Amino acid sequence: MSEFECKPQAVKPEWIDYSGHMNIGYYLLAFEAAAVDFFRHLDLSGEYRARTDHSLFALETHIVFLREVQKGAPLRMTAQLVGHDEKRARAFYRMYNGREGYLAATNEVMYLHMDLNKRKPAHFLPESLARIQARWEIDKVSPMPDQAGRGIGFPVKKAVV
Repeated sequence: MSEFECKPQAVKPEWIDYSGHMNIGYYLLAFEAAAVDFFRHLDLSGEYRARTDHSLFALETHIVFLREVQKGAPLRMTAQLVGHDEKRARAFYRMYNGREGYLAATNEVMYLHMDLNKRKPAHFLPESLARIQARWEIDKVSPMPDQAGRGIGFPVKKAVV
């Protein structure tokens, strides 16, 4: 896979809940730190906002919890662009236990490019779209993640024959 490697993180003691593992809210916080790294790589972070008065807003997010992580566990985070158009970018993040290597959680996010002066959606600026397209050329060869595009529901039971 060609995923972007985000800065490593570790599960902080204050992220632990009464069940002895990382609390649901802190997963999103860890994924957001990975997103900051990924968008800095694409030059779409805070510096981009300050320079262009444009930014990315999250439209939708979906976290899938696969295995728990506990206090002090190192986290290895990756990012993959799984689609884009002239105004939107769809990113997929993976959280691994950095010590044991297992996939702990995933997060899929749809972002909308916004003109902050008008507070309305806007096309990506040409140089931004070029960077997104360059990243897409790297990421599009990877398979679509199993957890991407999922919704919440009950599994369909197979008929017994």
